[in-house]
Amino acid sequence: MATPGPVIPEVPFEPSKPPVIEGLSPTVYRDPETFKEKFLRKTRENPVVPIGCLATVAALTYGLYSFFRGDSRRSQLMMRTRIAAQGFMVTALLLGLAVTAMKSRP
Repeated sequence: MATPGPVIPEVPFEPSKPPVIEGLSPTVYRDPETFKEKFLRKTRENPVVPIGCLATVAALTYGLYSFFRGDSRRSQLMMRTRIAAQGFMVTALLLGLAVTAMKSRP
């Protein structure tokens, strides 16, 4: 009977490289997205959220401007408008998430 040769243990995991899993790609995109590309993609997916953010910031800014000018009535109106814009934005965000979740279902 022949004697077996020396046994060389295989390294099961190389720490410097990601593990190879059959059929699994570590990223969805071939090239990493830049911040601008990701922002534009997310805006196209749910365009109402950035509009809500801008409306919130505009109401807050104008409300603070009115406050510093001493127009308390306008300032209060703008703070209430800001709350409404925030509510609109959160609702749009949740609806966008729900639509995205429904799209990903088979």
